[in-house]
Amino acid sequence: MDILLPYLTADFLGKAAWIWLVFFGIVVSLLAFDLGVLHNGDSEIGVRESLLLSSGYISVALLFGAWVWWYLGAQSGMDYYTGFMIEKSLSMDNVFVIALIFSFFAIPRQYQHRVLFWGILGVIVLRAIMIGLGATLVSQFSWVLYLFGAFLIFTGIKMWIIADHMPDIANNPLLKFLKKRMRVTDGLRGNAFWVHEPDPATGKVVRFATPLFLALVLIEFVDLVFAVDSVPAIFAITTDPFIVYTSNIFAILGLRALYFALAAMIHRFKYLKYALALVLVFIGSKIFLVGIIGKIPAVISLSVTFGLIAGGVLVSLWKTREQHVALERA
Repeated sequence: MDILLPYLTADFLGKAAWIWLVFFGIVVSLLAFDLGVLHNGDSEIGVRESLLLSSGYISVALLFGAWVWWYLGAQSGMDYYTGFMIEKSLSMDNVFVIALIFSFFAIPRQYQHRVLFWGILGVIVLRAIMIGLGATLVSQFSWVLYLFGAFLIFTGIKMWIIADHMPDIANNPLLKFLKKRMRVTDGLRGNAFWVHEPDPATGKVVRFATPLFLALVLIEFVDLVFAVDSVPAIFAITTDPFIVYTSNIFAILGLRALYFALAAMIHRFKYLKYALALVLVFIGSKIFLVGIIGKIPAVISLSVTFGLIAGGVLVSLWKTREQHVALERA
């Protein structure tokens, strides 16, 4: 133990290495329990199970935030919860696109969890790289935060303008590139990402990708695109890499679990994108307001973010109530 102590207490991105190990230990345990115990086979996840699983992830995230508050201080705790709320809110927009991807490739519900599970492993790595780069830039060049702020305002305005626009999956450049460069089966092969089959042209057995793999790649790409918005948004709250990364990952873990419930009622959140657009504009504006009115307290940021998202959800439910009743009667 004495040999390991210097390594455990060594500084890594502003925090002792053992704190990072505790976090990764929790994440690995959650993923192992999810895949190895709850979903060790291909079974369809219903709305009730999705809500229960998500509530478990959220509970762990909130408890971790309470520990951050106790061990690292109230400011760090508030920043964590604010970052968690922002990432959770912005990531909900992913659900719309993920649902479109699954629909385009006709992925059955019993295989969707497999794609989302392996997708989260990629998210953990990609977010670490992006946050590491962001933290390095911010520490070396403080003016980068103003670029983040301007980008968030621009993105928020753009999101508001094209809120009703639906992505065209068939004409996605990445999908076209993959189909051009890879052999792809004409349909699913169970839950396999790759299979070995005879080439129709030569008869030689070669490796084919399946539509399940293409869906996984597109979902990873979508997360990367959305991370360009969400990572700067949390850096606008705090520049602590530990708080930024942990709040990001816990929010995404819980949202992937909640996907199956949200996908079933996705039509009820028609106006949520407008609320998300306002959140981006608000967070981006905060950076520029620091020089005028000083730093806005984290509790205000959290309250405004929560209020905007709650307002977007309530307006959506109110505006789509008649459509919902009509669908239930049908």
